[in-house]
Amino acid sequence: MIGKALYASMIAGIIVTTARSQSASPSLSGRYRCEPEPLSCQQRGQIFTITQSGTSLDLKSDKGDDARGTLTSNISISVGGPWNMLGVILPDNRIQWSNGTDWRKQ
Repeated sequence: MIGKALYASMIAGIIVTTARSQSASPSLSGRYRCEPEPLSCQQRGQIFTITQSGTSLDLKSDKGDDARGTLTSNISISVGGPWNMLGVILPDNRIQWSNGTDWRKQ
C-alpha cells in the first residue's frame, strides 16, 4: 500500500511540475536584431526593442515605428499595425515572423 501511495505521489508531482513549466510565459523583453537583413529588415528597421507586461507587448524599431502585440501562447505572438504580423518564438532566442524575417535576441 505504501509503495502505491508513494508512486501516485511521485506521478502527481511530475504532472504538476510539467504543467507549471508549460504554462510559464516566455520573457520577451529586450533588444532584437533583424535577420537575415534583406530589404524587409532595411525597410522596417534593424534593431527592435520589446517591452513585455504579462501577455501585452510594446515593440519599437530603430526607425521610430512602434506597435502593440499580444503573446497569444507560449510560442506565438500577434502584432498589429504598422507591421501586422504573426511570430513564432523559437528556443534559441529568435522570433520567426510571418514576413520572412527573424529577430534574434541580443
